[in-house]
Amino acid sequence: MTQAIMLQGTASDVGKSVLVAGLCRIFHQDGWRTAPFKSQNMALNSGITPDGKEMGRAQIMQAEAAGIPPDVRMNPILLKPTSDCQAQVVLMGEVLRDMDAVRYHDFKPRLREQIAAVYQSLAQEYDRLVLEGAGSPAEINLRDRDIVNMGMAEIARCPVILVADIDRGGVFAAIYGTLALLQEHERWRVKGVIINKFRGDVSLLTPGLRQIEALTGVPVLGVLPWLELDLEEEDSVVLQRRAMQQGQRSVDIAVVQLPYMSNFTDFNALSAQPDVRVRYVRDPHQLAGADLIILPGSKSTLQDLTWLRESAMAQALRVQHRNGVPLLGICGGYQMLGNTLIDEVESGLGTLPGLGLLETVTRFAPLKTTTLVDARLAELPGWLASASGLTLRGYEIHMGQTTLATGAQPALYLQKNGQPVADGAVSDDGLVWGTYLHGLFDNDIFTRTLVDSLRVRKGLAPLETLPDYAAYKAQQFDKLAASMRQHLDLQSIYRIMREHQEPMA
Repeated sequence: MTQAIMLQGTASDVGKSVLVAGLCRIFHQDGWRTAPFKSQNMALNSGITPDGKEMGRAQIMQAEAAGIPPDVRMNPILLKPTSDCQAQVVLMGEVLRDMDAVRYHDFKPRLREQIAAVYQSLAQEYDRLVLEGAGSPAEINLRDRDIVNMGMAEIARCPVILVADIDRGGVFAAIYGTLALLQEHERWRVKGVIINKFRGDVSLLTPGLRQIEALTGVPVLGVLPWLELDLEEEDSVVLQRRAMQQGQRSVDIAVVQLPYMSNFTDFNALSAQPDVRVRYVRDPHQLAGADLIILPGSKSTLQDLTWLRESAMAQALRVQHRNGVPLLGICGGYQMLGNTLIDEVESGLGTLPGLGLLETVTRFAPLKTTTLVDARLAELPGWLASASGLTLRGYEIHMGQTTLATGAQPALYLQKNGQPVADGAVSDDGLVWGTYLHGLFDNDIFTRTLVDSLRVRKGLAPLETLPDYAAYKAQQFDKLAASMRQHLDLQSIYRIMREHQEPMA
């Protein structure tokens, strides 16, 4: 019989996604067939399943921790914000339509039955399911139509553990306040609390732990220390913190932090290189000193292109280009580097000039391209020459089709239906290039070749090492699992799952 546990948080960014990955790893290590589940995920980071469906990167990461391939059933609803009030709704891996917050709130009851069916289908295939909530269950304005926190726990008929972040301060108030705002039938489900991201001597917490247990009647199942991990996270608030942790390194790469930046997880593997510092920039002056500048993907490409101009970042990029700094565009970033963008689908802004650094025209289309692909780099000029002909594996997620001007050179060739299909573009001198291919840097040989080429441009010798990113991620999962085993009462968690019974109707 399938056993399940759900982690909910006192707020966003308390570490739920990472702890779900940790439990998935532990259960996998203990011999259980385990899968993650998050009914509704709001994120601009997404990936592609083996069958070409789109889902949240966090659940893909959690599936990796569990030693299984990602399955869209693990994240049936993905919301990708296109503005402050509107999001693209991706249902079971395919675009449904754009909705504003009010329309989506009204639509949620229609999704409940489908979510229940998807969850049950997973429960029939796995021994253990680890569910993740979103935000906080104490968002009482959303309680009546909840499908991701206590509403989901009711569907799954599973117990809940509350995760609280002590690093942001006020942890005991957050725990007490969250539980106080729950209704009695919701509070009954909360069988334990985990305090996350603690720095210092845990003995100093002991009086507070005893008091919060006495006040709430809910046991504290452990205090997890602050742990330096390099795992994919959904929230962009982690980006600057990660750059600071890296410190000074030989190769400096600046990623333009667009307002609607998507798939910044593309750069996790790049950050894992021992000699690379990846930093995210929003001010034109921060581009100074970069060895490579990357324009990432965007969920609202024309709006982000407008922001580039209004922030003076567009002019700064052109200056850096004239100074010989290489520019790379991925997906939406690739589109922006071209001559013209025509959008009557995503933003409704019509036709806008691009940065004019690649000879391309992009026209947005209503159908989204989502596929895993193998690829081969073209014969590349200039500093990119050493990467020519390398094979890659990645994925496409885009709604635009880009056409190259006569004589323009593709950057690589995708293998589709047994035929090579041109993708991306590269300037004659190799200083500007772009592609629709996400996951570039997960390819170890390519990434090391690119970084070594940057080193040579600086007069440094290539680094005689070839990091294995897949092995590196596995080490991170194991490190996380080891810490959770040390600091959590896992016996109690197993017992909570085993002994949980729903009340009689």
